Amino acid sequence: MKVLVVGSGGRENSIVEALARSAYKPKIYAAMGNLNPGIRRRSVDYFLTKETDVQAIAQYAEDRGVDFVVVGPEAPLAAGLVDELYDRGIPAASPVKEAALLESDKAWTRAFMARNGIRGVPRFKVYDNLDDAFRYLKEYPDSVIKPAGLTGGKGVKVMGEHLKTLEEGKAYLEEALRAGRVVIEDRLEGEEVTIQAFVDGKNVAPMPAVQDHKRAYEDDKGPNTGGMGSYTDHTQLLPFMELDDYKEGVEIMKATVEALKKELGIAYKGTLYGQFMLTADGMKVIEYNARFGDPEAMNVLTLLKTDFVDVCQAIIDGSLDKMDVEFEKSATVCKYVVPKGYPEAPLRDSPLTVTEKPEYKVYYASVNERDGKIYTTSSRSLAIVGVADTIAEAEILAEMGLSNVHGEFHCRHDIGKETLIRKRIEHMDAIRGRRRP
Repeated sequence: MKVLVVGSGGRENSIVEALARSAYKPKIYAAMGNLNPGIRRRSVDYFLTKETDVQAIAQYAEDRGVDFVVVGPEAPLAAGLVDELYDRGIPAASPVKEAALLESDKAWTRAFMARNGIRGVPRFKVYDNLDDAFRYLKEYPDSVIKPAGLTGGKGVKVMGEHLKTLEEGKAYLEEALRAGRVVIEDRLEGEEVTIQAFVDGKNVAPMPAVQDHKRAYEDDKGPNTGGMGSYTDHTQLLPFMELDDYKEGVEIMKATVEALKKELGIAYKGTLYGQFMLTADGMKVIEYNARFGDPEAMNVLTLLKTDFVDVCQAIIDGSLDKMDVEFEKSATVCKYVVPKGYPEAPLRDSPLTVTEKPEYKVYYASVNERDGKIYTTSSRSLAIVGVADTIAEAEILAEMGLSNVHGEFHCRHDIGKETLIRKRIEHMDAIRGRRRP
C-alpha cells in the first residue's frame, strides 16, 4: 500500500507517525514545502514543492501510484488539490474544495449555518464596505473581527483585547477588507474547546476534546499564533466540560455535515475540526477547519488505537459506521518550540539540537534539515508531546522533552500546568454560576 501525505508541519508529522504504526506497513510518500526530518525518515520518497501546486502534487501522486492521499494543511484544500486527485482517479481522506469552504470562507459558513438553522451561531454580519462595517462596529463594539478568508489562524482580532479602541478596529477593518469580506460577530465569553471528528460523508466519529492555546506568551498574553500548545484529559472531555457540552458540539458538527449534503449535495469526507466556545448558553461555533488542527492533531493521533489506514479507507468508502474508532484513555500535553521572537520577528535559520527519548514524543514542524542539522524557519519549529495517566504527569514529560531541546527558542511552559487549568475551571464555574467545593 502506498499513501501520500501533503504538508510539512507538526500536524503532518503526526499523520505520518500514525500511518507508520499501521499493521499494513504502508509505503509513505510526502509532498512538503520544507524538509521536515520527522516526515523524511518515515518516507520512502519525498517531493519538495509549494503545497498549493495542485498539478505538480497530483502528478507526483499519479506517478508514484499511491492508493490514497491525506492532505494536512488548509491551503491545498482551498486550491482544489483533492478535486484534481479525484479527477485522476486517486481518492483522498480529505475534503474537496467546495466542502472545504467551511474553513476557507467564514462568511459563507456563517450564512450557511444560519440558513440551515444549525445551532451555535452567534449574531454576525458580513461586510465588503468599510463605512457600513465601521457603522456596525460602533453600534456593537463588543465584537470580533474576522477576515472571511484563510489567515493561518492569526487573522481574528477581538475588540478590547487585540484592538483597544474603535479607531484601531476601523484600521483593522480597512486592512482586512483589502483581502475580501469581513465577518463581525458578537464576542463570546467562555472557554474554547476543539472537537475533531473523522467524517465519511454521513457518519461522524468524534475524537477527544482538546484545548489549544493561541496566545504567544504565558498566562494567555500577547498576539495570536497558529497555536502554542494543547492538552487532552484521560477521557473525551476537558476538566471544565460536562458530557452534555461534548454531545452538543458533536451534534452541531453532525448537523453541519447533513446540511452540506442536503443543500449542496456534497459528501464531506475527511477530518472536520470544530472550534467551539463553551458559554453560559452552551456550545457556540467559533469556526470550522476542514482538516486536523495543529497542534491538536498531535494530541489525538498520538492516542489513536484504531489503525489509521483503516480509518482513512472508511472515510473514503463511507463505512465509518462499521468500525469503532478508539483512543487510548490517557492524557496528553503538547508544547511547541518556536523561533526566538515569534510571531512578530522570528529568528530564522537558527540551529536547534534535539535529543529524542522514549519518555516523550517529538513532532517536527516548520524546520529545514541540512547536512543532518535542523534550522528554524519563520514559523513554529517542533512540538513535544507527553502522554500519561493524568495531565499533570503528561506535562512533566513534555517539560522533560523541552529540556532536551537546545538553541535560541521560545515556548509556553504554563500549558498543562495545574495553575492554568484551575483558572479555566474556575472561569467556567463562574460562567455557569456555581462553585466547586
